[in-house]
Amino acid sequence: MTYELVIKNGRVIDGTGNPWFRADVGIRDGKIAKMGRIEDRNAGRILDAEGKAVCPGFIDLHNHSDITALAIPTCESNLMQGVTTAVVGNCGLSMAPADPKTIDLLKEYLAPFLVGGFDYPWDWKSLADFTDRLDRTKIAVNLAPLIGHGTLRIAVSGFKKEPLSADEMANMKRLLSESLAQGAYGMSSGLIYPPGCYADAQELIALGAVLKSHGRIYASHIRDEGSGLIASVEEAIRVGEENHIHVQISHHKAKGASNWGKVKQTLEIMAQARRRGVDVSCEAYPYVAGSTTITSILPTWVLEGGVDQMLGRLRQSDTREQILRDFAHKENDIKEAGWDGILIASCPPHPAYEGQSLEKILTEKTGSDPTYPAFLDLVLDIRGDSTVVKFFMDEADVKTVLASPLASVISDSWSTSPAAGGKPHPRTYGTFPRVLGKYVREEHLVTLEEAVRKMTSLPASQIGIYDRGILKEGLWADVVVFDPETIADRATFDAPHRYPVGIEYIIVNGHITVEGGEPAGSRSGRVLRAG
Repeated sequence: MTYELVIKNGRVIDGTGNPWFRADVGIRDGKIAKMGRIEDRNAGRILDAEGKAVCPGFIDLHNHSDITALAIPTCESNLMQGVTTAVVGNCGLSMAPADPKTIDLLKEYLAPFLVGGFDYPWDWKSLADFTDRLDRTKIAVNLAPLIGHGTLRIAVSGFKKEPLSADEMANMKRLLSESLAQGAYGMSSGLIYPPGCYADAQELIALGAVLKSHGRIYASHIRDEGSGLIASVEEAIRVGEENHIHVQISHHKAKGASNWGKVKQTLEIMAQARRRGVDVSCEAYPYVAGSTTITSILPTWVLEGGVDQMLGRLRQSDTREQILRDFAHKENDIKEAGWDGILIASCPPHPAYEGQSLEKILTEKTGSDPTYPAFLDLVLDIRGDSTVVKFFMDEADVKTVLASPLASVISDSWSTSPAAGGKPHPRTYGTFPRVLGKYVREEHLVTLEEAVRKMTSLPASQIGIYDRGILKEGLWADVVVFDPETIADRATFDAPHRYPVGIEYIIVNGHITVEGGEPAGSRSGRVLRAG
C-alpha cells in the first residue's frame, strides 16, 4: 500500500495522555491510514521527524476567527502556532444568524473585532449561508462554529434590556434550532456584554432545552469573573444540570487582586458537579492579561440600544454623572487593572493609540493624571471602536487552572497576520507554544503528554468532535511536528506579530501547510459541521 505522506522516526504523542511511543504515520486521502512500521518504498513523500514530537493538530476550543477569516483566510496567527481546528462563535459573538432588520446593530456589536479596510459582504442570513461562504473562501484551518446568544438576541430584539416577549423567545428558540440543524456545535453566551447580559438564568435554561434536543453544548463567558465569580460559575452549571447538557466555562479566571485564589473554589465546585452527574469543564489561556472591547469597561446599562445610544449617553450630563457614580462605587476593570494596566490593542479611528496604556494616552491628552471623565471623552472620541488588553489576573491562578484535568488550553484570539497591524494580545500567536515551552519544559507544571491532551483530545471531546484530536488510523490527518527542546512563543505585548519557534511541520486534512517553520501556502481547512 502506498501513502501520499509518511512521517518517520518521530516520538508519537497520540493525544490521549499516554506516554509517547515510536511509530511511523502514513497519510492517504486526508486521513491517517497507517500507524506502525512503514517501508520507505511505500511512501510518496517522507518527512523525517527524528528528535521531534509528532502529535495531533491543536484544537483551539475558544476562538473568534469566524469574524476575521473572510478577510484573512490564511489564518496565520492560528496556523503558525499549531492550531489546525478553531472552535469559533464564542462569548455570545457569532456572525450568523443575521436579520436584515437588525443587521446594523449586529455590525456595531462585532465592530471592534472586524478587520479594518475589508469589505464584508453581509449577504448571509443563516449559519448555513455564512459557513458556505467560508468554505468558498478556502481557509487554512478548520473552523467549528458555535452560535452566539448575543447574536441571537440581536436578531430578535436588538439591544433591548427588557425581558423578551413570548413571541421573541419563540423566535430565538427557532433560530437556535435551525442553526444547530445546520451544524452548530452548540451555543455560547457572553454575559458581560449587552445584549447577552440582559438575559436572566431562566432564558438561558430555556435555550438549553433546545441544545438538549440536539445533543449540543453550552459554552459560557460567565456573568462575572470578579466578586461574583462563584455565583456565576454556579449559574452556568445550573443551565447544564437542568438540561443534562455539557457546560464549558470559558477562559476561566479570577480578575482583581481581591478575588485571586477563588479559582480553587470554582474548580472544586465543578468537580462536585461532575460527581453528581453534570458534564462541566473549562478552558484557560497562559497569560495574566485578558483582552476584550473598551466598551466592556463601561457599566452594561450604558450600552443598551447599541453604539449610537451609548455615545449619546456619554454626551448627556445627567447620564454621564450616573456613569461616574457607578465607576466610583462599583467594581470596574480600571480599578482592578489600574490605568497603566489597560493597553489599547486595536483602534481603527486612532491607530497611534495602539500599544499605549490608558495612563499614557489620557495623561498626554489632558496634561494631568487620568480621570474617569477623561476616559469617557476618549471612548467618545474613538466611538467605542477599540479592543484593549487588561492585566488583572494572578500567575498562581493561571497555573492552578492550567494544571486542572478539567481545563483545555485555549487562545481566545482570532486569525490575523503581520500585515494586518495593530497590537493584538500575544496569545494570538503564542498560546500553544508558550504552554509547551514555559509551563512544560521550563516549569514542569504538567507533563508533555498531558499538555498535548489539553490541546487535542480533551477539547475534541468537550466540543463533540470525534474524528480529530487523536492520532489513530481512520481519523483525519491534522498533525503537528515540533521540537520539545526548542518550541517557544516569541510574541510579546510590545511586538505581538511574531511567529513561534520549534514547529517544523503542520498538516491540515492531510496537506502540508507549514514546512520548515514557514507557511507552505496550502489552505486545506474547512468548516466542520456537527452531526
